[in-house]
Amino acid sequence: MPIRQLATLFLLLLISPALTAAQPLVDGGWLAANLGKPDLLVLDLQPKPAYQQYHVPGAIHSDYGSWRRTDAKSVPQMLPPVKELEQLIGGLGIDNTTQVVLVVTGRSAGEMASATRVYWTFKALGHDNVSILDGGLVAYAQDRSHPLENRVNQPVGKTFKAHPRAEYLVRTEQVKDALDRNIRLVDNRSSAEHMGLVSGKKERPGTIPGAVNLPFDWLTVNRGATFHTPENLKRIYQAAGVPLDGEQISFCHTGHRTSLAWFVSHELLGNDKAQLYDGSTAEWAANPSLPLEQKIRLN
Repeated sequence: MPIRQLATLFLLLLISPALTAAQPLVDGGWLAANLGKPDLLVLDLQPKPAYQQYHVPGAIHSDYGSWRRTDAKSVPQMLPPVKELEQLIGGLGIDNTTQVVLVVTGRSAGEMASATRVYWTFKALGHDNVSILDGGLVAYAQDRSHPLENRVNQPVGKTFKAHPRAEYLVRTEQVKDALDRNIRLVDNRSSAEHMGLVSGKKERPGTIPGAVNLPFDWLTVNRGATFHTPENLKRIYQAAGVPLDGEQISFCHTGHRTSLAWFVSHELLGNDKAQLYDGSTAEWAANPSLPLEQKIRLN
């Protein structure tokens, strides 16, 4: 190929509209500017009635409940088997080259935790090309130039092949080992749950011994769906006594709320040694042989 043609080809590659490497968070402006690109898929995690009312154009709906299931040991809301997830993801029109943007309505930190939990699932399966819309649709729609639609979009199935990362799957034995090695444990439940004032049905109250409490909804502005700035997140971690680096395992009740804190630690603050205990207290507290610390005991 002549040098002039090579130079032209190189220039076209530089200015082409191809997507850049996925960032953990994208804003509404970025999403609106990239809608319609062939390798981008917006995955809407709203309840179905909300999706039918309005969503980002072209967005594919997915029921959040499909991403979690009771396991063989009767532990609720766990990561499903890999084959099941491959079928789910491929059926949504996602393959290994797809950049996925996860979208929730954006009314609370609890809603945003749905996005961070699915984000963690993609990462656990070896798919890094995934982002979250910061603030959800509420933030996106604040700019009236950003388009919305209400028609139901049907996915075109593709093949997704997982490449599981074992380090993402923390088991009970690893948490017990962390206790023995004084690895930092972080309880992302409410303060009342952490102290033992509130617990799940038929569940022993309390926290894993030595865990520090960092309620997950401290990490978003006004307990909403927009994350604090990295500078403010660092201040919050410091106030809660949670290190910004080094080994740590976070947990909540079923691995939902703590996914938001894992996302902050691992993805926004860059602690690649932060891990999430999927079973959380739903698994730990159900085993009477495992220790629990109840900070306040009521008669």
